[in-house]
Amino acid sequence: MAGQGRGDDVVGAGEYRAMHNRLIPDVNGFCRNLELEMRTGLFAAALAGMFVASMGVARADELIESYNAYIGQDDLYNSSNERLTQPWQVIRQDRANVHRFGIRQPGDETDGFFASARNRELAERMLSHGRIDSGAARLLLEGDVRINVQIWRGAHGDYININVD
Repeated sequence: MAGQGRGDDVVGAGEYRAMHNRLIPDVNGFCRNLELEMRTGLFAAALAGMFVASMGVARADELIESYNAYIGQDDLYNSSNERLTQPWQVIRQDRANVHRFGIRQPGDETDGFFASARNRELAERMLSHGRIDSGAARLLLEGDVRINVQIWRGAHGDYININVD
């Protein structure tokens, strides 16, 4: 019999179902458009996803490159033979010696990042945003020490971390 059991496709008394626009009564007797609700829900979910993404969800910094170098006496003086007094100056001079002047000591590795003179100019800013502990900085300024330099890309720009072996 029509309208007798649950799930019948026949409209019974008190029920209304319009197949062409998907209106279905809910438990309170109000008709709802399920297709519209599904579209609205999907749109809201997509909008929420874009909102979360635009809030700058933390992403890990990216290691661009790492190299080892030996800081010798040649790296402690600039082209005018003036003694360098800051770790970033020594790093910049060491990389200029390797890439521009062809002066390499045993233990010096090449790198792609500081092969660019423009990138060598950024060494001061990059180290100010990076990390070198005071003991390592003192040893680096004395020379005759091996170092490891890590070049990182972060949300606020590139930076370098320096470790002394």
